[in-house]
Amino acid sequence: MARSMTAFARVDRCDDNGELAWELRSVNHRYLEIFVRLPEELRVLEPRVRERVNQRLGRGKVECVLRYRPAPGAIGELQLNESYLGQLVVLLQQVQQQLPQARQPDLLGVLSWPEVVLTTSADLTPVQEAAMALLEQALDELVATREREGARLAELIRQRCDQLAEQVEKARRRMPQVLENIRQRLRDRLEEVARELDQERLEQEMVLLAQRLDVDEEMDRLATHIREVKRVLELDEPVGRRLDFLMQELHREANTLGSKSADAETTAISVEMKVLIEQMREQVQNIE
Repeated sequence: MARSMTAFARVDRCDDNGELAWELRSVNHRYLEIFVRLPEELRVLEPRVRERVNQRLGRGKVECVLRYRPAPGAIGELQLNESYLGQLVVLLQQVQQQLPQARQPDLLGVLSWPEVVLTTSADLTPVQEAAMALLEQALDELVATREREGARLAELIRQRCDQLAEQVEKARRRMPQVLENIRQRLRDRLEEVARELDQERLEQEMVLLAQRLDVDEEMDRLATHIREVKRVLELDEPVGRRLDFLMQELHREANTLGSKSADAETTAISVEMKVLIEQMREQVQNIE
């Protein structure tokens, strides 16, 4: 099943530990590239987040952002370091004696001094596990979105494949008339220069011309590649790179048909083929 690389997912939850919210964004990229932004107190989760995203996604540039608002008391309690504060008060009194004109420190200034206020560490294990469980929900939503968009892209590619197959058959039907027109032009020309031509050389030129104009192999390869594109779209794995290769092969055969074209109609068919292939290539660039 084809998956798009462009998608967005957002999930959140609120419990006794606080509020958690994940936002996942992915866009097309040649490989899997993961960017993780976590709150400082949950930064320890980054390796686990990267591992899980890598397990669920194959390609794309993916941005994972976690927001956390702790509940009151969830990150620990504030305590006054009385021993340290007592030493600081003594020092302040000594400074005041030496500099009686100095401005008195305010209470907030004293509290902001390092080590005056201590924070007891809270056990964040429940928050970490809740964040990872929520990440799983976000990945489920992201993958589902990618699959829905991928199904839409796959349908567009199938439609282009059907149109391309019609052009292949159109070229097949046209070739007998093209060859007959060429033979007629050669007959007309031969009547004018028959006395001047060497018969053996003439036969050689006819063989070379027939080889140059033979496009049966190109038509067969185009038809084979079209069938392969449809088959690959049904695979339950990342198929973007394989489809991109098939687009190159299709374009090569359509280009060869154009270079062998002997009349305006087959040239137009070749151009239409390349337009359809380019449209498919644009869709393929966004498939995982």
